[in-house]
Amino acid sequence: MKHVCKRFNMNTNCKCQSGPACDRLSNPILFNILSHMDSHQSTPSVSHWCNCESRRTVVLKRPTEVCKEASVVLVKTVHFMKNLPAFNQLPGRDRGVLLEHCWAPLFILGLAQERMDFEVTDTAADSMLKKILLNRQHGPGVEREQPTAAAVRKLKTCLKRLWNLDLSPKEYAYLKGTTIFNPDVPELKAGLLVAALQQEAENALSEVVHMLHMEERDRFGHILLMASSLRSISPHLLTELFFRPVIGSADLLQLMADMLF
Repeated sequence: MKHVCKRFNMNTNCKCQSGPACDRLSNPILFNILSHMDSHQSTPSVSHWCNCESRRTVVLKRPTEVCKEASVVLVKTVHFMKNLPAFNQLPGRDRGVLLEHCWAPLFILGLAQERMDFEVTDTAADSMLKKILLNRQHGPGVEREQPTAAAVRKLKTCLKRLWNLDLSPKEYAYLKGTTIFNPDVPELKAGLLVAALQQEAENALSEVVHMLHMEERDRFGHILLMASSLRSISPHLLTELFFRPVIGSADLLQLMADMLF
């Protein structure tokens, strides 16, 4: 991301894309509270009041409906992996490692295939004020990092690009195969086999693309490039945005492993 808002004291301007400095709060009463606290204790986290997209936290507008739809996509994603004979032939540890590193891009492909759209809204401002007034200070690492507007925008951009490609069901299936069998994942025991399986999936994808879109010579490359960009989306973002409201403090990866094995 080009514009990264760093943690800083309130007298330092934030040079973000939106323009306004982070220390210029529109509410003078809130600003006075923050200033008063700054003179007695450490500065509150910028992530709660910075105007930058990279620090502005967001939540789903319709969490009940969207989380339910996302859970269905996740279950389909795990079942897709479970029903692949080649995947089941891999050592159990390799399957677990591939699940850990590949579930996020696979899930995004599932969101795109299901044409699942969603909207977010800013985290309620009064929750931050309430914490200040009640002086509820949390130690480092206690609070979970919330999804940011910038991260969600990046995810939605990936989804729109996938929709623009208008992939067929077969293209999605083989593309998921190239994503699952990723030989670059560390600690694989059967790395050579995984590489061979990925190459096989890529060859099958290439054949389907050529058969369905003979006139689009660059389509195969565009699809692979788009798929590789999905790995830049943080699994943490997907977990906190779509599943934390449902699973609470449970470990999402462990829940997926239980379904898979």
